[in-house]
Amino acid sequence: MACFVKMTRILSNLMMSLSGVKPHDDAKNTPCTESGSACSKPVRDTWNSVFEVRGRELGCGRRRNGVSAFTRKVRGSVNFARRLTRYATLNGHSGCVNALHFNESGTLLASGSDDLDIHIWNWIESKSSYSFNSGHRSNVFQCKFMPFTGDCHLVSCARDGMVRLAELSSTGTCRGTKRLASHHGAAHKLALLSDSSHVFYSCGEDAATYELDLRQEKPNKICVTKENNRKVELYSIHANPFKSHEFVVGGRDCYVRVYDARNIKENVNKGIVKKFCPKLLVGTESKANVTCAVYNFDGTEILASYNDEDIYLFDNTQQEISNHHLHQYTGHRNSATVKGVNFYGPKSEFVVSGSDCGNVFLWEKDSEQIVNYFAADEEGVVNVLEPHPHLAVLAVSGLDHSVKVFMPLSEVPSALDGLDEVKRKNCNERETAPDESDIDSDLFRLIMNRWRRSARRQLRDSNEDPGSSSSEDSDEIEEGEEGGEDRGGPAQCTQS
Repeated sequence: MACFVKMTRILSNLMMSLSGVKPHDDAKNTPCTESGSACSKPVRDTWNSVFEVRGRELGCGRRRNGVSAFTRKVRGSVNFARRLTRYATLNGHSGCVNALHFNESGTLLASGSDDLDIHIWNWIESKSSYSFNSGHRSNVFQCKFMPFTGDCHLVSCARDGMVRLAELSSTGTCRGTKRLASHHGAAHKLALLSDSSHVFYSCGEDAATYELDLRQEKPNKICVTKENNRKVELYSIHANPFKSHEFVVGGRDCYVRVYDARNIKENVNKGIVKKFCPKLLVGTESKANVTCAVYNFDGTEILASYNDEDIYLFDNTQQEISNHHLHQYTGHRNSATVKGVNFYGPKSEFVVSGSDCGNVFLWEKDSEQIVNYFAADEEGVVNVLEPHPHLAVLAVSGLDHSVKVFMPLSEVPSALDGLDEVKRKNCNERETAPDESDIDSDLFRLIMNRWRRSARRQLRDSNEDPGSSSSEDSDEIEEGEEGGEDRGGPAQCTQS
């Protein structure tokens, strides 16, 4: 109860901080920051504090899915986006934090790390409720609460290629973990289905996409992504929130691919329903890879982030192959790690991404303008961005061993001081980055694989068992681990 009382107090403070804002002040004073390819007009904020607060007092505004129109407008307001500031720092991990996920109610936050532990945070009180060993043998890349399970099922994937299930109790303990599947390569992302409590997707660097059902013993390999008969290592997968049978994947080439799980035929377009790529990357020698691709709130748009390139927005209502992008977002740098990208706001009003400079960038989606940016990682790289499902809250993590939670608590909007210098520095670093195209990546992978096998063999000879917590399926895990060696490409939390 104390948690909800504190949340209510926070929301009250947010309203009070805006009580003196005049209607459309930000529409008049917001600077036009050239962050995209077609910035010609200032950002206009539809938020009118006097009108909206008065309407809420009178009970105006319809409720949708239990959320009032007032709350939705607050979360999508440019005014609030420009006031984001750090609310809490969650310390507890001893490695880079690669995964964040809020539960359905938004009261708990799960985080996964290189230390192989998963923490369940009471982020409102800025403390860890409990933590447990994930059962993985290498960097945890993703962990998510399964929907409609009362926060009792949490799935995860990692560099070891395994996809695992953790069974949590309502008393704040982990009953145990078990292996669900093993990719022959690192497994970077999981995709939950908005209408299912037991089915989800996983993808990995073996180019395979699995459909996993918690009621079944074995996973179902539904497709293998290829381009010109060459397997494409996958770094990202996301399910359409309105059409759970549709999902988008991105990986080690410049294409964003959309599949329909109901009708995947390898002999018909290799199972691909739609395919997107910016025109300027088609047919070039650019080695840009898709590090992350996500749907907007209703599945009509797809956002894709490219390494050493920009972020592009595609129209998912178009049919088949398209080289046209709706918007392009610039200013950040995505090079050192497999960086995520996300929408922010109840109707995806903003685009948010981390950067190698340690900052988080927030663009207004339609105008392509940066409305806010702020430091979020002392080590210099921000990888993960997780918006709260109901509130104007953003959780981020990166190379630091901590999780940062941001809320619009600042009394004044961000003045974007130093933004031009940061953008210029990111641009110069991208242009002057050494060309590593002459490096034989296959040879590098072979050396790294042999080194890891040697290190693991020495560890076994010394009678140390790194996987004692998951000995129940040690034979199966051994096979999955062998197939889960690093295959190159951008690293999740270390420089590529």
